[in-house]
Amino acid sequence: MSWLYLVVAILFEVVGTSAMKMSEGMTRLGPAAVVVVCYGIAFLLLAKALRTMEVGIAYAIWSATGTAAIAAIGVFVFGESLTVMKVVGILLIVAGVISLHMASGPA
Repeated sequence: MSWLYLVVAILFEVVGTSAMKMSEGMTRLGPAAVVVVCYGIAFLLLAKALRTMEVGIAYAIWSATGTAAIAAIGVFVFGESLTVMKVVGILLIVAGVISLHMASGPA
């Protein structure tokens, strides 16, 4: 169940971060409200996942998945640039998460 909590928490965090971009510095009420609600739910679910997951692994997965998803949303939704260095950086983050997970032993 902790993995489900983590996955859904990541989804809420990604939606919240996307809304933050659309909030224009938290000056637009609708997107700003989405940010607050999504982050509240995301942290609640992350806390539930941490009941049985190692904090280092859970947070590494949270941050790497969120970073990769937001980078893709930035490119495809917000028209941001995609460079080789950005792709390499994301791949290095993912490689770091994989190495942390492998170093921690069986889940």
